[in-house]
Amino acid sequence: MYMYPDNLKAKATLWLWELKDIGIIGVGLLISVFALAQMGIMVPIVITAAYTFLSIRFEDISIMDFIRHAGAFFIFKQQMFEWRM
Repeated sequence: MYMYPDNLKAKATLWLWELKDIGIIGVGLLISVFALAQMGIMVPIVITAAYTFLSIRFEDISIMDFIRHAGAFFIFKQQMFEWRM
């Protein structure tokens, strides 16, 4: 089910993901299945599942965006103010 965005500048979505995320998830699943079948390692499928969960979008924001903004606010781009009289 393809949903055309309400405003024409918004990114196109397919179910709960952007189309870019669907492509990344598809390639990740393909690599994960090959890695599991050939080498027996589960790390790629766990990473793909985590990315799939974190990239779910509700009302134009995903969990990954929220974590990125929170990290920028609390850790990476903190500002220091000095109050002088």
